[in-house]
Amino acid sequence: MKKMFALLLALVMVFSLSAAAFADGGEITLDVIICQYSSGTQDWFLGTGMDGSNFVDKFEAENPGIKLNLEVVSWNDVYTVADTRIQDGKLDILNIDVFANYANEGLLEPVSQYCPEDLYNDFFPSFIANSVIDDTVWAVPDLASARALWYNVDMFEEMGIEPPTTWAELEDVSQTILDFYDGEVYPWGIDMTTDEGQAAFAYYTWGNGGGFIDEDGNWALNSDANVEAIEYAISLVNNGYTNPNPATQTRYDLEDMFAAGDMAMVIAPNDMPTYCAGKDSEVNLASAPIPANEGMTGSGVGVMDRVMAFKDESLSEEETAARDEAIGKFLEFFYRPENYVPWVSMEGFLPAVNSAVAALVESDPSFEAWLSVLDTSKFYPTSLGEWDAVKQGVIKAEQNALTGADVRAELDALQADIVAQAEAAAE
Repeated sequence: MKKMFALLLALVMVFSLSAAAFADGGEITLDVIICQYSSGTQDWFLGTGMDGSNFVDKFEAENPGIKLNLEVVSWNDVYTVADTRIQDGKLDILNIDVFANYANEGLLEPVSQYCPEDLYNDFFPSFIANSVIDDTVWAVPDLASARALWYNVDMFEEMGIEPPTTWAELEDVSQTILDFYDGEVYPWGIDMTTDEGQAAFAYYTWGNGGGFIDEDGNWALNSDANVEAIEYAISLVNNGYTNPNPATQTRYDLEDMFAAGDMAMVIAPNDMPTYCAGKDSEVNLASAPIPANEGMTGSGVGVMDRVMAFKDESLSEEETAARDEAIGKFLEFFYRPENYVPWVSMEGFLPAVNSAVAALVESDPSFEAWLSVLDTSKFYPTSLGEWDAVKQGVIKAEQNALTGADVRAELDALQADIVAQAEAAAE
């Protein structure tokens, strides 16, 4: 991976025709990739979804010296499309979840080069902290979501039970649901697919005092707490408390089951009510903290995507300064409350800037509770260069455990592999 990104950087430097094209008259063109979050994303940025206009048209009207070559790309394709654009030297601004590999290979501009100070100070500090490598901020957050336990209120009232707060209670509640509904309702949902298996690893290990890294920031994938946590998760499957196929049924499959009334509890993002409404669901739902092991404090899982800017070595010092200023204007326009708040609301996410909070809470008071959840949430250690390998590794370990493999052996092997990768990268 390291060699690949070094090659990409070399290609950017040697063959770039200038990703930020400086046309006659000093006009700047910024090449931008935005991820597709919903069916409305494309229309918002390029159609008529922004009050009859769109983001690009409004931005260019307000900034006559800057043109946006903006493309909305699906999450399935964005990693490949971004790598191709980097290779061709035609990428200035990228919205995506990962950043560490780009930063470690010298492809990114430091945020301090282009982000206006007032805007920078508006970001939640905990969000910024998750885009730092070697004391340098390499990306800014564009939005976030938080995960919590959602449960079917009517079912729980019918059974006369409360949502579980501990793992032991979770087992008791799950058995009660199985007995009460004669096995026709799945008590609990688990997604250990390649889509979000790393989230399952987080839910259980963080709820047992473990996690991906230790207090010193070193990989600790095979800790005793992690082994116990994943063994517990697998036991839920083996005891019949979950959906039958955790290795192939994604979070969206689980949310569909919940919305249809076929699942009593599921861990899902803050936009679950909107999701259910879109499915014409009649489920009466409420949220609660994710259960943790006895004596442990449960933690919400925060998920954050980012906006980052790529270097263009073909530009002169003056052209680079002009491009950085243009990127700053793009960010200012994007995060301006009258633009940003409606977009975050449309996509069903939580804001990344303080200036949006008051407006969001005013339009939807439930946002305030979710901001509290997000404030106590933990994030994936995406600033570490091995994160992509860890993400795939924990998913593979979980799926192997589902078919009978020993959890400790799986995590021991993964830990050894990741440590070796980290040591090789440090040489």
